[in-house]
Amino acid sequence: MNKKKAKKTWIWLFPIAGLLAASAPLRENYFELSKQLEIMTAMFRELNIYYVDEIQPGQLMETGMDAMVESLDPYTIYYPESQVEDLRFMTTGEYGGIGASMQFINGRHLIVDILPDFPAARAGLKIGDELVAIDGQSLEGIDPDIVPEMLQGASGTSVDIQYLPNGFTTPLDLTVERDKIKLPAVPYREVIGDSTGYIILSAFTRGSSFELRQAIRHLKDSVGINQLVLDLRGNGGGLLQESISVVNLFVEKGQEVVSTRGKKKEWMKSYSTMADPLVPELPLAVLIDEKSASASEIVSGTLQDLDRAIIVGQESFGKGLVQQTKSLAYGTKLKVTVAKYYTASGRCIQRLDYSSKRGEDGSANAYSDSTRQIFYTRNGRPVTDGSGVQPDINVDVPYMSYVLEELYLNGTIFDFANAWSAQHDSIRPASTFSLQDVDWDEFVDFAVKHDSAAFESSTLNAFEQLESLARKEQFYASDSVTFDAFRSLLEPNVKRDLNRFREEITWALEEELVMRYYLQSGVIEWSIPRDSTLNKAVELMRSEAHEAILAGPNP
Repeated sequence: MNKKKAKKTWIWLFPIAGLLAASAPLRENYFELSKQLEIMTAMFRELNIYYVDEIQPGQLMETGMDAMVESLDPYTIYYPESQVEDLRFMTTGEYGGIGASMQFINGRHLIVDILPDFPAARAGLKIGDELVAIDGQSLEGIDPDIVPEMLQGASGTSVDIQYLPNGFTTPLDLTVERDKIKLPAVPYREVIGDSTGYIILSAFTRGSSFELRQAIRHLKDSVGINQLVLDLRGNGGGLLQESISVVNLFVEKGQEVVSTRGKKKEWMKSYSTMADPLVPELPLAVLIDEKSASASEIVSGTLQDLDRAIIVGQESFGKGLVQQTKSLAYGTKLKVTVAKYYTASGRCIQRLDYSSKRGEDGSANAYSDSTRQIFYTRNGRPVTDGSGVQPDINVDVPYMSYVLEELYLNGTIFDFANAWSAQHDSIRPASTFSLQDVDWDEFVDFAVKHDSAAFESSTLNAFEQLESLARKEQFYASDSVTFDAFRSLLEPNVKRDLNRFREEITWALEEELVMRYYLQSGVIEWSIPRDSTLNKAVELMRSEAHEAILAGPNP
């Protein structure tokens, strides 16, 4: 879209000229808007009349609207009436359904997660069960994205399911009454070690700060803790007000938490804590990773700015944008980016610049190092903008090998867990569960027989390009033995490759199996002794290093 530039006209003799000049861009913007809407309406009409094939006007216009918002940023989204429920779920964490998650794996619609104490769990459905039909409609050949929608519905209604229990060959029929499903914002709260509280906050939906308050009170008053670790890893954010309320649990009343700046005056705001904190002096560590975004970054960034918590983990996602939902015609909605937010020190952690020229592939560019500014925490520690929240202590994430990645992608891990759990009624408690050598041997045999079990490394792909170039430039002919020996080393060998990465694959298998028997809470218990980021935070909290980090250069 070509936009006209407002021309500056200088008329020295008339005082009103300044007023006219100020209003000119606004008038021209409305003219340009009307002009483009008229062009679009005319084009839409002509396509509907003259295009060679029959078109679906609604689908065509929706395609145009999706393309329009995609050209802005990934967070400005148009929601047709059929998807408005998805928007409500993101803000409330609630939906009507049975409490089971589906995934399409190797041609089967499989249950991959069950929420405890909800309809699916009460009806006896388990992870690994295969859905065959829903309300009499066969799922064979159906779009996998539609299956979860078929299970959803108003609370109190029922859905008829035909499914194959894991390990069975004959399908069973089941009627499940839907219920209101509310995902907990705090899926885990426990004391680890002698006195360290550990709480996972998974979302910033409505009421999540209250759930966190209750969890802290439980650990503090009922159990007794001397320090707290708040886990925001994987938390993609949510409601702005909830992030402010979370910060208020730890910092004094009247402290600015975040400010927003937008085009409209209504978004030039500052938000401060409104109540006395719950735990103003309890030593605190916050865990973040590359998936911690938005509200998670407000909490971690501001607690860092105020020197109230140490931040441990990996650099966060870098989303410094605020969205607001607007109602459109016929029940549709628009979630639109209205402002940028700034943490207590004044920095904006937005990583990508969506307003500037995009790359050749249409992607936004990251802010360059030369444009980033340095800000300072309350105690004088330097922090930078434009690149997410940088942890005070960085802990590298264990590398996932190409072998394990392929085992996940081709369903080998999931399928083996299905076969193994069908033969074992129970396992040891989650925190102590581990696979034995006999189980590993069984898995290797299973993987060898798996249809798609082949592991091609990036090194092999690079070597094949090198070999092709070597043949062209006649290096291969002079030393083919060396090339052939190196190729034999890189060629896929299932048993060799599995054993080379045995430890990480074993952990993946154990995690999948614990999920079958103890669901998500069990997986968390199993992971705690293996979690390098969490254990590093606990180690720091139990030493003087925690206070030394926060003291900065101005203790």
